[in-house]
Amino acid sequence: MLTSSAFTGLSWSPVTDVRTLFTFPFMQHALAAGTIVAVMAGVIGWFMVLRRQTFAGHTLSVTAFTGASAASLAGVPVAVGYFGICGLGALALAAVAGPRRSLGAESAATGSVGALALALGFLFVSLYHGILTGLDSLLFGTFLGITSSQVLVLLVVAALTLVVVALAARPLLFASVDPDVARAGGVPVRLLGLGFLLVLGLAVAETSQITGALLVFALLVTPAAAAHRITARPFAGVVLSVALALAVTWLGLALAYFSVYPVGFYITSLSFAVYVLARVLT
Repeated sequence: MLTSSAFTGLSWSPVTDVRTLFTFPFMQHALAAGTIVAVMAGVIGWFMVLRRQTFAGHTLSVTAFTGASAASLAGVPVAVGYFGICGLGALALAAVAGPRRSLGAESAATGSVGALALALGFLFVSLYHGILTGLDSLLFGTFLGITSSQVLVLLVVAALTLVVVALAARPLLFASVDPDVARAGGVPVRLLGLGFLLVLGLAVAETSQITGALLVFALLVTPAAAAHRITARPFAGVVLSVALALAVTWLGLALAYFSVYPVGFYITSLSFAVYVLARVLT
């Protein structure tokens, strides 16, 4: 989070304030990383809400915490833990889903996987014989420690994720709206489901590095849910989801920079406000 020493206060010139945001390298990296994550989260989140897999996204965010704590314990980069465990978690969720999804059974199995992942995460934290100063960052995220190399990694992962989704967009949309008819039409519904869970795992792993494991929904779910409330058109919905995610990310970063409160608070609160407004207007 931003500390009181970083408080600069707003001036009477909006142009000067905007220029100030780009003065320091840590804010340049934060804005770049936030933009990348917001675009990816807006696209993946829209499909996740459409497919009613928000609980799976939540479970993967819990496994992200497990992977990050395991990586800290093993002394390897945290990103390795994020992406590795989220990939394994996606495979586990695909396995418990079965060939024909029963929402009740799938939800119970997904919750069980999440409970185990959370228990393992706290075990790894307790086994770490030292001061895990980054525990708050693992849970609630941080924008301030992002380096240029991390921004590059985020960009590569986001680009690969979006390319995969773009190539499979039409059959994925068909399988998400009516899986039975899509299956009868020869669409590989189960394979698409596995592929989407893997993509969702990458998205959660990437978003968790910014928002933390507990605040993934701030970017991955809320803007997409608001977009679904406003329009049912797929292309317009995806574009609106990305636009809302970008807006809350940029505004949240700016508010946090000029105040003493953490970034996660602003992004989460703004996302919730956008969703409430979308429900009221529709």
